[in-house]
Amino acid sequence: MTVTVDFIYDFGSPNAYLCHKVIPDIEARTGVSFNYIPCLLGGIFKATGNMAPAFAFAKIKGKLDYDRIEIDRFVKTHGLTDYRFNNHFPVQTLLMMRAAVAAQMAGQHDAYIEAGMRAMWEEGLKMDDPQVFAQAMTDAGLDGEALLARSQAPEVKAQLVANTAAAVERRVFGIPSFFVGSELFFGKERLGQVEDEIRAQLAAT
Repeated sequence: MTVTVDFIYDFGSPNAYLCHKVIPDIEARTGVSFNYIPCLLGGIFKATGNMAPAFAFAKIKGKLDYDRIEIDRFVKTHGLTDYRFNNHFPVQTLLMMRAAVAAQMAGQHDAYIEAGMRAMWEEGLKMDDPQVFAQAMTDAGLDGEALLARSQAPEVKAQLVANTAAAVERRVFGIPSFFVGSELFFGKERLGQVEDEIRAQLAAT
């Protein structure tokens, strides 16, 4: 029995970036690689009736302020000094996520993820602008114009829709979400539980 770990991600979530930066340490400690699955967060929200915390908790006194404190604590704990909140937030990520599928099909998913996370949450770029997107990917050593064009391919669009629908079918309601086998975990605060479940399933094998 092989232990599988799926990471349901969208570049629009700062918490997905924070998880991404910590995942390599979990992989190193457990010997299990995370499988990144690009999904559209807006599609997940629409299908489940969920919404971004900035809107869901906008009228709850102190909640968003606390969320920022929690992010600051996570950043400090893990030494993520390159993190910067993107001043263009919320960024519409349809282009980025379609291009993620295109990059995956081209065998460039890992490099693309690194470039996208850096552009969004370290450089603070407006990545829903096609020209900004193309330049950022080219600067990262990828072919930005080719990714931009490929993101419009019907099979790429269809795969992103399929990924998103499959995530919802698996009970995903937000991002970052993780599956260790069939066990669902949501949020960066659950990374410790994710690692514990990986170890438990490894022990069971």
